[in-house]
Amino acid sequence: MKVVGISGSRIGSKTRTAMAETMRVLEESYPNAEATTIDLASVDLAWSDGRHFLDYEGDTQHVTRAIMDADVLIIGTPIFQASIPGSLKNVFDLLPERALENKTVSIVVTAGSPKHYLIAEQQLRPILTYMKANVSQNFVFIEEKDFHQKEIVNDDVHFRLQNLVEDTMLLAETYQEMLQKKDDLYDF
Repeated sequence: MKVVGISGSRIGSKTRTAMAETMRVLEESYPNAEATTIDLASVDLAWSDGRHFLDYEGDTQHVTRAIMDADVLIIGTPIFQASIPGSLKNVFDLLPERALENKTVSIVVTAGSPKHYLIAEQQLRPILTYMKANVSQNFVFIEEKDFHQKEIVNDDVHFRLQNLVEDTMLLAETYQEMLQKKDDLYDF
């Protein structure tokens, strides 16, 4: 199963730290998964201008192709000004409308305030649903106080990340089995 983790910001360290830990847990718990991490701070993405995703070149084509080829996405996002960052929104804008169809997606959120807890529900989940993703019901919300010197110091956060990875992979495996049963109904 192909899993792509996306660290959805070009600045800051908390989302990058959270995604590194999430992907570490994934690789440790599911060594057969083909895991890749895309850090938006380390790629040079073009701004979406309406072209087909295959018409872009360089990092933009690499990122969009990796997402399109994935079975599972784990999206990490900070909350800036009570919203997801424009760099992450741009990734969605680069993709076709049904790009996330038959993909299982889960969310890791980092924020400076507990007041931003529902941003993932109000802004990110509708985008993912519109793009036909099979979105995990649970997400992990990590506050500023849970970090110290670019490390997660709250044991509960580690536990929640472990559960998120397990729930995501179980959902993905179950969903793939359901799709296979549906495909098996046809003779061609």
